[in-house]
Amino acid sequence: MPGSFRRHRRHPRHLSVVATVAALALGATACGGSLSDSGSAGGDASGDSGAVKVGLVVPASGVYEPLGVDMTNGFQLYLNQHDNKLGGHEVDLVKADEGETPDTGVPAVQKVISQDKVSAVVGIVNSATALGVKEIVTQNKVPLIVANAGADDLADGSDYIWRSSFTNGSIGESLGKPVADAVKGGTVYVMAADYAAGHEYVAGFKKAFTAAGGKIAGEAYTPFGKTADWQPYLSKVQNSGAKAVYVFYAGAEAVNFVKQYKSFGLAGKLPLYAPGFLTEGGVLKAQGKAAKGVRTSLHYSNLLDTTENKTFVGAYTKAYDAPPTVYAVQAYDAAAVLDKALADADGTSGDAIAKALGGIGEIDSPRGTWKFDADHNPDEPYFLREVKEVDGGLGNVIIGNLE
Repeated sequence: MPGSFRRHRRHPRHLSVVATVAALALGATACGGSLSDSGSAGGDASGDSGAVKVGLVVPASGVYEPLGVDMTNGFQLYLNQHDNKLGGHEVDLVKADEGETPDTGVPAVQKVISQDKVSAVVGIVNSATALGVKEIVTQNKVPLIVANAGADDLADGSDYIWRSSFTNGSIGESLGKPVADAVKGGTVYVMAADYAAGHEYVAGFKKAFTAAGGKIAGEAYTPFGKTADWQPYLSKVQNSGAKAVYVFYAGAEAVNFVKQYKSFGLAGKLPLYAPGFLTEGGVLKAQGKAAKGVRTSLHYSNLLDTTENKTFVGAYTKAYDAPPTVYAVQAYDAAAVLDKALADADGTSGDAIAKALGGIGEIDSPRGTWKFDADHNPDEPYFLREVKEVDGGLGNVIIGNLE
């Protein structure tokens, strides 16, 4: 999509998270050992048109369950539209509950590989889980199509790690120049939850913002999952002289932050910018009118005015009685990726699918056309969205492409 922000940058990895998930990965691999004499967990390399087993590992319980529901719906919709086949192969879909943390997510991936003998895995919401299974999928030659987790250093060119979602830093980076242009020499206050993703979203934004001449008025990281009162932080924002605010919050924290930003009196005075998860899906519904005017960057909005998206939104809404979210689109596209790969693969083994993934080219998606970059991350459009009233409710209206 011409004019849209499509670049990907890599940022330093968060060492504490990597150390933790590396230990989990080694432990899980040690428990399972080698999954087959050939080093490949499942599938058939014979090249016939038999069934293919695919593991769908998304949260079916815990705080991320709503995302898991959307991702399951998106993947299943693609299968329904293609007679339950990918690349001409009947699909045997094996579902497993990722849960909330690597403690549940890593064993779930281990199970579908070692016990269910899947040829590919799709899903994963939590970046720590995704980092924790890198060695497992690579050693067992089972490709993982990550349909959400955004850790910047996840894919790094592995033959078995591919991503149909986003990278944290690139979403933050896409807002840097637009915000610098908007404040016209003024400063911006930056705030995020204090964990790996929060730091990556801020790092990406600051890199592009300062490169465009922007200056930071102040910076704060709030305790992740524990902050209920943002008033002390908002007081610092108010006294900083900033002309705008950039934040990263998601889930319940996004709901509470946006409501308190409004009640504190900053909404309408200091423009609020963020990665799109601040106002996506059920979060926006819970925020209500407090979210009006919030501007975000994301690679999708269900209000995207294209024929492809309107068709997708109509089909999804008819099937699930709810509009699609970015999580649904990412999983829908993961199915499209496997569809193209399996159509070209020499069989249904994990190794055959992984080899085919490198040659699938562009994906025609509800979000717009995208493709994998050299690190197997999506080279995709980003859109500037603003929360506005739409048909009696609220929606993330696209107001421009991000360059």
